[in-house]
Amino acid sequence: MNQILITEKIYVTPELKRKKKMYKFEFFISIFIICLLFSYYIYAEYDRTKGEKVSQEILANLDLQVIDEEKFADAGVKLENDVLVIYLDNKSKEEISLNSLIGEIEEDVQPEEHTTENGTTYYVDSVVNIPSLDISYPVLSDTSDELLKISLNKFWGPNPNEIGNYVIVGHNYKNKTFFGKLPDIQKGAIVELTDLKGKTIQYEVYDKYIVNPTDVQCTSQLTNGKRELTLITCTSTGKQRHVIKCREVI
Repeated sequence: MNQILITEKIYVTPELKRKKKMYKFEFFISIFIICLLFSYYIYAEYDRTKGEKVSQEILANLDLQVIDEEKFADAGVKLENDVLVIYLDNKSKEEISLNSLIGEIEEDVQPEEHTTENGTTYYVDSVVNIPSLDISYPVLSDTSDELLKISLNKFWGPNPNEIGNYVIVGHNYKNKTFFGKLPDIQKGAIVELTDLKGKTIQYEVYDKYIVNPTDVQCTSQLTNGKRELTLITCTSTGKQRHVIKCREVI
């Protein structure tokens, strides 16, 4: 029996050509988007690492000023319960000790200015330390998108360690830098805040909760004459905010 072999011919129609071009175009677009996303991830990680490095350099070079009690002892000046008390022997001694003391303190409390790459000027307002989470960062004097990439920022409140509610904000990075560990903090944990004179006050976490970005009640300065500290960072989705409330340990 003779077998007849039939070869089917595939005819390339204009419609097939159009679909082929479309598939190629979609393929290249997909590759481009993947490369773009990967590049963005690399840049974002580099940006975070760079910010962490700058923050730690600032912390390492920060010269916290401490009032030396012995330095002023001969001038009749003593520090009692955080208040400078001046013991007077005669008028001339009063004038000399007051003038030298005021000049010394004014010189000590002048913060060092820093400048970002974009020309924004800022200075360090305080240093926050959370031993249980191994968090230690300078708190910058103001807050902005640019400054949040460098370190923690002061958002609202009085000078550090003064009566009122001192509010600190920071990014919740997945690599656990800045406030990336903050959501893990427990009630009763100790948070230390050091001002530029070197005075450190301990605060205890008494509450933690999540709010919407528009809810700023946690920044209220109604503290019944007490020192309070509020720490704020984003949730993992970025749609809400973790709020950590702390009160001075008496």
